[in-house]
Amino acid sequence: MSASTDLELFQENIDDSTLLTPLDEYLTSGVHIGTTIRTEDMKPFVFRVRKDGLYVLDIKKTDDRIRAAARLLASYEPEEVLIISSRQYGTVPSTKLARLCSFKTIPGRFVPGSLTNPNTKHYIEPKIILINDPRTDKQALQEAVKMNLPVVSLCDTDNLTSYVDLVVPANNKGRRALARVYLLLATQILRERGELSEEEDLGLSIDDFSFKVLRN
Repeated sequence: MSASTDLELFQENIDDSTLLTPLDEYLTSGVHIGTTIRTEDMKPFVFRVRKDGLYVLDIKKTDDRIRAAARLLASYEPEEVLIISSRQYGTVPSTKLARLCSFKTIPGRFVPGSLTNPNTKHYIEPKIILINDPRTDKQALQEAVKMNLPVVSLCDTDNLTSYVDLVVPANNKGRRALARVYLLLATQILRERGELSEEEDLGLSIDDFSFKVLRN
């Protein structure tokens, strides 16, 4: 199944003018592309399953949840928000988001005890966390639950969401998909704060948010 087929099917169900970014930008960056596994937790966010077995996420629900996540994160003081991504492709866009919004960030390896052990030099006390993936960021998720911190997470079709307070359904593995989602989150958070108008953009592209793959 091609991206054009996905576009045609989504166009039948979604008013493009209601989205944060044009539908084709969501699709060309692969935000909607899930995996061949769909958990019961993620069933409400699935649009369809392709003939090749890949589950496709509902872009309208993704868009709605990006707005909700931005609204929630913007309600906290910047220093109270912590962004975590141990997945390589998430390190650059999550750090870019953190810098633009003045959030704290832990890109790459999460040191155990960072949220629970005041005696470690990595200890940090946020009021809310945003993680890239409940599976790869499992240690951070467990510590957030122990400390009673609200958790916002990007979740793919294969994720379990038991301890996630706000699910943002999205491809949380793809390089360009992650860049697109974090760019939209940054833009919408700044709009919620009043630092950007509703019609104003950051003036940045997903290339500015993308992890750079070095080629020989």
